[in-house]
Amino acid sequence: MVKRKWFLLGKRSVFRTCAALAMVIPSTAFGVLGGSEASVQADQSRMQAQVQTSRVGAYTVHELQGPSGTVIREYAANGTVFAVAWEGHWPPDMQQLLGSYFETYRQALQAQTEKSRGRGPVYIEVPGLVVNAGGHPRSFKGRAFVPEMVPQGMKAEAIR
Repeated sequence: MVKRKWFLLGKRSVFRTCAALAMVIPSTAFGVLGGSEASVQADQSRMQAQVQTSRVGAYTVHELQGPSGTVIREYAANGTVFAVAWEGHWPPDMQQLLGSYFETYRQALQAQTEKSRGRGPVYIEVPGLVVNAGGHPRSFKGRAFVPEMVPQGMKAEAIR
């Protein structure tokens, strides 16, 4: 009986340690704005998506299409994702897409909402971040990019 009690206690201890580590150690990085281009494969797996990659001048576009029809495009240059675009039935997880830029987005969105008090498209342009998003159920689309990271000669309109 004593051995079994220690065994159970040991399992709980291991579980608690793993849970604590999971909160401290970040999970697998995904191809988020400002993140590594190498993480596109993780996105493909997470979304269970088909991916098409195309090289356009100085940048690469990774287009991921999930089984639900959601399409995420990750634009990368020099190994870094400088823009993301999406379209689908539901809005994406903005925190996942924007990564470290999410807090800037959240604050700008809150300020915009306080001013307009209405529903409608989101257009945020603050130093270091541009986000355009809008739509309605079954038809959402948008884009986000870091102007300073956009390759020279590329126009923002190409991010779609």
